Amino acid sequence: MSNEHLEPTNEPEETTPETPLEQPADAEFVPSEPVEEITPAWQQNRLDLSPVYNAVGAVKNELRKVIIGQNEMMDLLLAALFCNGHVLIEGVPGIAKTLTAKLMAKTLDVGFSRIQFTPDLMPSDVVGTTVFNMKTSDFTFNAGPVFSNIILIDEINRAPAKTQAALFEVMEEYQVTVDGTTHPMRKPFFVLATQNPIEQEGTYKLPEAQLDRFIFKIKVKYPELSEEKEILRRFRSDFNMTVKDDVKPVFSDAGIAQCRKLVEQVQIREELLDYIAAVVHNTREHPDLFLGASPRASLAILKASKAIAAMSGRDFVTPDDIRFVAYPVLNHRIILTPEREMEGFDTKDVVDDILKKIEVPR
Repeated sequence: MSNEHLEPTNEPEETTPETPLEQPADAEFVPSEPVEEITPAWQQNRLDLSPVYNAVGAVKNELRKVIIGQNEMMDLLLAALFCNGHVLIEGVPGIAKTLTAKLMAKTLDVGFSRIQFTPDLMPSDVVGTTVFNMKTSDFTFNAGPVFSNIILIDEINRAPAKTQAALFEVMEEYQVTVDGTTHPMRKPFFVLATQNPIEQEGTYKLPEAQLDRFIFKIKVKYPELSEEKEILRRFRSDFNMTVKDDVKPVFSDAGIAQCRKLVEQVQIREELLDYIAAVVHNTREHPDLFLGASPRASLAILKASKAIAAMSGRDFVTPDDIRFVAYPVLNHRIILTPEREMEGFDTKDVVDDILKKIEVPR
């Protein structure tokens, strides 16, 4: 065996210029130009939106421990919370309406109360009543379950109009008046209501005045096939959904108040304000609509679009934010003409038609 390869030679070795292909695999690559780091959108803003950004991520992470899909519903629930509004969730049984609302409340470190609406429910069962105290010989007010922070009203359309009317004042003015005495609500005050659009027996149609007090009506759809497969795999060995116990509070009342102040400061151009006004005004003149939206709808779109912008990491509103919230804000505030309703039209068809016709600001 020769040892020539161990002994140095006097003859110079032939060398060729190195190319990137000839570099060793573990060689460190030095780029010719410095790579610019990608900064999150909320760090480039005039406002520090990190509290909103972090809160949204934390709440969604907790919800996704149990809920699969339903991303749009999660976004709209959080947007309503940041806007100090209320939400009506509509969908067929079994698609996690009530479950999502309960878990949403569980992620918030505030008070929670659930009210199951039934045909025999009385207004006093919701807001409370004044009773005579034998010990003190005086009347005292016993607060009802509505006196909490997060209120889940399950099957809201099963209670009669008299009970529905008990919610009018508290949902709009955040107070309850009983026997001439006004009792203010604690903050935050957030109503989540569910209803089933299929069953008609034993249900009562919500008055238009009450519907107008919900900032959104979220129509929940069936999950996609891939999502339903994932649901089956997640709960095939957990029939009682014990994973719900893993959902923890990650958002406090102080954090909610801070996020609401930040959302109010999100900028919106004058052209976009005109765009919102044009969309809502068009609902009052559209030939397919019997009833258009009120100025409360315009304000709802303004607030919701600011919330969506902040949740997206921006301190300014874009036309896409407005278009995203337009249908959830308008669908329960407008009424189709009888002719269009008989033809099978939907309010979404009208809202889409309005958004297509009105020029989007650039």
